Order: sequence, then C-alpha cells, then structure tokens
Amino acid sequence: MKIYKWLMLTLIFFIPIFSACGSSAPPAEVSSSETPTGGDTAASNSTESGLAKELSVYNWADYIDEEVLKNYEKEYGVKIIYDTFASNEDLLAKLQGGATGYDVIFPSDYMVAQMIELGLLAEIDHNNIPNLKKNMDPFFLDLPYDPGNKHCVPYQWGTTGIAYSKKAFGDTPPDSWAYLYDPELAKKWAGAGGINILNDQREVIGEALKYLGYSLNSTDEKQLEEAKNLVLQVKPYIKSFNSEDYDESLLVPHEVVISMAWSGDAAQAASKTIDEATGESDWAYIVPKEGAFVFQDNVCITATSERKATAEHFLNYLLDAKNGAAITNYTYYPSPNKAAEEFINKDILNDPSIYPPKEVMSKLEWGKPLGEAVFIYDRLWTEIKSQ
Repeated sequence: MKIYKWLMLTLIFFIPIFSACGSSAPPAEVSSSETPTGGDTAASNSTESGLAKELSVYNWADYIDEEVLKNYEKEYGVKIIYDTFASNEDLLAKLQGGATGYDVIFPSDYMVAQMIELGLLAEIDHNNIPNLKKNMDPFFLDLPYDPGNKHCVPYQWGTTGIAYSKKAFGDTPPDSWAYLYDPELAKKWAGAGGINILNDQREVIGEALKYLGYSLNSTDEKQLEEAKNLVLQVKPYIKSFNSEDYDESLLVPHEVVISMAWSGDAAQAASKTIDEATGESDWAYIVPKEGAFVFQDNVCITATSERKATAEHFLNYLLDAKNGAAITNYTYYPSPNKAAEEFINKDILNDPSIYPPKEVMSKLEWGKPLGEAVFIYDRLWTEIKSQ
C-alpha cells in the first residue's frame, strides 16, 4: 500500500456541495461472507460457499489497492481476473465490440447512462449489497444517470484540473484553462518542459467548451466545432495525450511541467515526489477558474455476466468501510463511503484538493449523457487525433 506523505494542494475556487438527500433506514447487519441470493448461471463452477471460482474485473489503470483484491481471493476462494482500460470510450468500445467475458466494470457517471440505454448493464439486487445503504453517503446515491442505483454502486469521485510544476511556474501558478488552450501560453509551456493532455474525448472537448464559456455538456454543433478548432490550434504544442499512466510516466519523472489531470492522479504524483529536505513536492493541483468536470466512477455488472450473484458479493465487499478506506488511501481519490472516513488517512481526509470543503464547486459540472450528440463528439475526437 502507498504511504501518504504530501502537501496541501491549492484549489483556485470552491463551490457548495449540495446538502445530502434523506436516506431510508439501513438494513439489518448482513455478513459479507453470506452466500448471495439468486445464484450464478454457471453453478457447476462454484466454490464451497456457492460463489463462482472466477470473477473478471475491468477497471481503470492503477485504481484499486491490489491488497483488496488479494484479500478477497484469499477469503472467498474466488480468483480475480483483472484487466484495465484508459478511458470510458475504450471501455464502451470493448463491450460493444463483443467482449462478453467481463463481469464487473467501472464506468463514470455519464457513461453509466449511455450503457443503460444500450442494454449493457445488469440490474443489481440490493439484497445482496447491504453495504450500499448502510455505508454510502446519501449525496452520492440515486443520481440522475442511474436513478435508484438500479445498475451500479458508487466507487470513487473527484475533479478534473491542472497539475503543474511549482518550480516551473514560480509565483504565478496557472489559474485558467488558457494555460492549455491558448496557443501562445501552450507554446510557452511546451518550450519550458512540455504539456500532457488526458487521452479522453469528453475531458478534452469538455474543458475546451468550459474555457470558451459554454457548458461542458454542450451538444450545440457550432460550439463543439469551436472547441475542436481550439484543441487543434494547441495540438502542435502538446507533448502527449496520456490518461492511463501520466502520473507515473510523466509527472513523477518531470517529463512535463503541466498536465490536464484528475485530482487523485495529481495527488499520487505529489506524494511520490516529496523532497526530504523541505517535506514538499514540486507538484501542485488547481481547478481552473472557468470550472471543470466533477465526476463519480461506479461499479457495475455487465448484462452478459454469468456470475452475477458473485459479482454482487464482490460489489458489497468493495463497499465495506475498511476496504473503501484502503482504496482511497491508495488512489488518493475521495470516497463516497461515509463509513470509510474513520479509516481514511487524516492527511487525505483533511486535504481540500482531495476532499473539497462544503463551500466549493459552483462552476463544476457533472457529465451528462449526450444522446445522439455522442456521434458528433466521436467525429470531432477522430479529427483531433488524426490531424
């Protein structure tokens, strides 16, 4: 497990987190070791407890404490077959391309809605996931992309912003998406050490829209073309499009001086680059003044899974308070698991760049389903990457 040692990062602005909606009373205590009701299709391939012998999990890269997986395997005799993806679009393409072997997947909010519409997700049985109501913060439940949490449970959440080298920027830290989208500024920082952009079409197009003063959920084709042209203007100055391992391969070794970043990845990079003499890292993180994405990643079961009951048992295991804390202590992303806060490292829990105060976030937006406009985004992304 990673050891948390890192400085307080600075958010440029904060916005109010909405007050939590009411929740029903928690169910009676149910042991996570109980055999889930419903059974699995491939019952002949089960352990003594009735769980499947294998479970295929498809997650974002570097997004879970592997000890959680090992402990699950050891405790329940279920072998976890683990694979990773780099973006929601990669995940969707894999499933639409006919991949039927995955049981548990981790899509972000807007992608959940799209997958529900496409019939790619199974409905979950809440009786098999008692930790959902018992441990989760009600603020992160029953969101518009999955009303009633019929298909998914919350996993981690965070913000998108800018990771930057304090040495490179000195007394004038970046406070705007202009540092990535304005050609003159992009040229300057490309020459000063390099720029990384996330390899994610919703993020890149969405933050360009935000910089232009539009909603990052815009489906207006004229606005989207404007955003695409903005990205193309700065593309010559972008060193890399990387969202899979940029914290490890680019930020930690200082291969770039500025990067579009997810909050937890920036925190991980900072924690790994602490100067022993000063106790500080050269890496800091801000949310630009124009605003950005706030996102929640989720754990869902594919519609093609033949091990649904075991998958639900695994979901409940991830929502255990200590397991939820272990995941956040590893990823540096905030947990929607209220019961986990008791076990989360205090330096993480008290860091406003990871857990923004309640007065945060008026300019942040949740990603929404795009409807038919998703095809416009696909076309624009292809044009951006191919030119």
